[in-house]
Amino acid sequence: MARPSLSQQEDDDDESKQGFLKSVLYGKEQNGAVIPGDNTTHSKKLARGKYVHEMQTHRVKPEKVVEYIQLLTAHYPRIANDPQNQVHLCGSWEMIVGDLDTFVHIWEYKGYPGHKSTMERLSKDPVYAQFLKDLRPLLISRENNMMLEFSFWKTAPPQTTNGIYELRKYNLKPGNLLEWEYYWRKGLEYRSQFCEPVGAWFSQLGNLHTVQHMWTYPDLQARKTTREDAWKVDGWSDTVYKTVRLVDSMHSFILKPLDYSPLK
Repeated sequence: MARPSLSQQEDDDDESKQGFLKSVLYGKEQNGAVIPGDNTTHSKKLARGKYVHEMQTHRVKPEKVVEYIQLLTAHYPRIANDPQNQVHLCGSWEMIVGDLDTFVHIWEYKGYPGHKSTMERLSKDPVYAQFLKDLRPLLISRENNMMLEFSFWKTAPPQTTNGIYELRKYNLKPGNLLEWEYYWRKGLEYRSQFCEPVGAWFSQLGNLHTVQHMWTYPDLQARKTTREDAWKVDGWSDTVYKTVRLVDSMHSFILKPLDYSPLK
C-alpha cells in the first residue's frame, strides 16, 4: 500500500481537527449532517446570563458637542443613581480616533425584566421627557444595540485608570459566533497578561452577528507596546489566525471617558 504524502497527512489532520471542533461546538456529524448535542441557545451557551447590556451610540452635531456633554452630565448620573431604576451605567466615552463627534454609552440592566421596568419608569418621568426633548436637536443620529456579556469576560466594575479605552467591533460571518468564542476564550489568557480587559459582548438585538470588546491602556504608545508584546507569546498568533477568518469586517475606536463616567 502506498504511503500517504505529507500534504495528504496534513489534510487528514485538518479534517480531524475540524471534525473534533464541530463536535465540540455543534454536536456529532452523521451522514454529512451535524446532529446538535443539545438545544441550548447561544445566549445560554455563551453568556454570563445575569445582565443585559445596552450600547448607545450618539452622533452629535459638531457645534453642539459642548452642550451635549453638559446635558448628559446632568441627566445620565441621575438615571443611574436612582435606586428604583434597575440599571447601572458602565461608562460614557467620546471617540477621539474613529467616528469623531460620536459618543458611546454602555448601560447594564438586571436582565430584560430590569430593562422593561426601567423603561416604563422613565416613560412616566417628566424630567426624562424634557431631557429627550433637549437631546434630539443636538444629534445627527443615534442607535442602540442590546448585548450579552461573554461568560468568560465579566464587565469591569467602576474604576479610574486615567487612560484611554479601545473599543473593537467585529462583524462575524453568520453562524460563526460559537467557533469565534471557542478560540477567543483561549486567546484571552495570552492577551490579558499585558493589558486590562474591560468587557466583551455579543449582540442579541440590533446589529446581529456582532462582537464588541473593550480594553484600557495608559496611552497610545502603551497600546502599541502591549500589542507587540502579545505577539511574542505562544498561542496569541494562533488565536488571531483562527478567528480572523470568521470575521467579515472589523473596526477599532479609541475613546476618552467623560468626567462622570464610572469607568474612566
